[in-house]
Amino acid sequence: MAAARFLAVVGLASLWAGGCSDGADKASSSGKTAKEWRQAAVERPRRIIVNNDGNEPVMIIREPTAEALLAPRVGPLAGTQVDSLFYCTWSSGFGLFTHFTKVGQVFTSRADRHANNQMAALREAGIDPLRVMNEYARAHGMEFFWSMRMNDNHDGYADKYGPALFEANELKMAHPEYLLGARGQKLAFGSWSAVNYARPEIRDLAFRYVEEVCQNYDIDGVELDFFRHPVFFPSTTRGEVATAEELEMMTGLLRRIRAMADEAGRRCGRPILIAVRVPDSVAYAKAVGLDLETWLSDDLADLLIVGGYFRLNDWERSVELARRHGVKVYASLDDARVADPDGLRPSQRMTDAAYRGRAAVARAAGVDGLYFFNQFNPRRPIWREVGEAATLDRLDKDYFASVLGVGNTPMRSNLPLGGYRTVETLAPDAPRVLTAGQPETASIRLAEPADSREDLRLDLRLRLGAPEITPESLTVACNDVILTDAKRDGAWLVYRLSAGSVRQGVNAVRVELKPGGVSSVSWLDLMVSARHVRGEAGADLIHEN
Repeated sequence: MAAARFLAVVGLASLWAGGCSDGADKASSSGKTAKEWRQAAVERPRRIIVNNDGNEPVMIIREPTAEALLAPRVGPLAGTQVDSLFYCTWSSGFGLFTHFTKVGQVFTSRADRHANNQMAALREAGIDPLRVMNEYARAHGMEFFWSMRMNDNHDGYADKYGPALFEANELKMAHPEYLLGARGQKLAFGSWSAVNYARPEIRDLAFRYVEEVCQNYDIDGVELDFFRHPVFFPSTTRGEVATAEELEMMTGLLRRIRAMADEAGRRCGRPILIAVRVPDSVAYAKAVGLDLETWLSDDLADLLIVGGYFRLNDWERSVELARRHGVKVYASLDDARVADPDGLRPSQRMTDAAYRGRAAVARAAGVDGLYFFNQFNPRRPIWREVGEAATLDRLDKDYFASVLGVGNTPMRSNLPLGGYRTVETLAPDAPRVLTAGQPETASIRLAEPADSREDLRLDLRLRLGAPEITPESLTVACNDVILTDAKRDGAWLVYRLSAGSVRQGVNAVRVELKPGGVSSVSWLDLMVSARHVRGEAGADLIHEN
């Protein structure tokens, strides 16, 4: 087992040794600007970044050992295309952690859903989960970032484990004035349990949490996760955009963290990078208090991670932003929270083929790598597939007009998204209504070079709310080329795409319900399946008009 081999190599004693590793690069950084000094580390290839939410010690393992910590999610990633491990030590509720913090609170509660929590036993045994993951990444040539959720508010849930999580948080229980609302209060937007970054005490604590890790662990960087969840200031809970003063408060925190991380990195002889995970819209981020343009122009972040449970723009927008400021950009491919109408598990949006499609579109847009959040199976084929174009290009893919749909709940997204969104949203949770005689159009992005692949079959798949609707009742076109000869596959109508009807990049699909039949019907979904077939079976794939 990879975890066992690792422990045999590094020895258990190193799992609780602190500070920089003995192998740190001690080369002098004199004569270089801070940005120049960091640049080699910034340029490091990151084909796939995996963010692990750190649930192992709290919810998964049954014995307090390093081997148990590594086995469920991390150990099997060795030898895959995963180059970087971002490890979140809980922070599911500001101030709660599963590393050996003295500034924050070690989360040892066994209440409710956390009855199996092994953190107290791990602490007694001197086994720090963050150090275990850190050393494992080092031993296997992976880059390692500590990830901190800047305002996770799962503890604001009224049911499930919310109350127990909140009551375990000594900071929040002792200082209700630090929160954005009174306990249980229904805010217009956001969650009452989120901490208020307008309070200097909160900004100082956030800084000290990051400082402690930078000074005591052998990390390559820190991820400041502003996406889970993006609510920080009182103004936005009222539906107003963040004020100039609030923007400067958060930017000031980033300045402090950057200066401290650079200083800690110079002492170690190796840069400590800063990654920010943020909404993929400069305007929306600014509305909730995150001044991305200033952060990037003032060299306050090295890696830009965009996207999540909702997306607002196409990937190209974020790529242009990153290139303009000389930072690296990574597409966050979070799990789709759109219910499958057929109740499939996993849903079609969560299959390997769907992830390949998402990865291919993001890579075609020019992102520097892929970032995966809440993907907990370390043996999924995608870890060996989507990190390299040469591998990914040869594999089957499913493309959806929208994987995430509208992706908006007040708890998670704070301000409404509608006015900031430019991407397609067609999905079962955001259908279109087709009215007879009035065409509707949706866009779908493909990464396949359809006009140059003889072994490729592309099928456009259309799903309507009334399965009894026949192809004869519709006029369907892709890029103004009328599609014919549809076949039914369960609830889907399937149209073979010709080389002349489809293109790499954005494709416009127009659907019209013909008059004379039903007056209206819901358009639930749109996808394109790309299948690679070789030999005689591939004779009738993409056919010419």
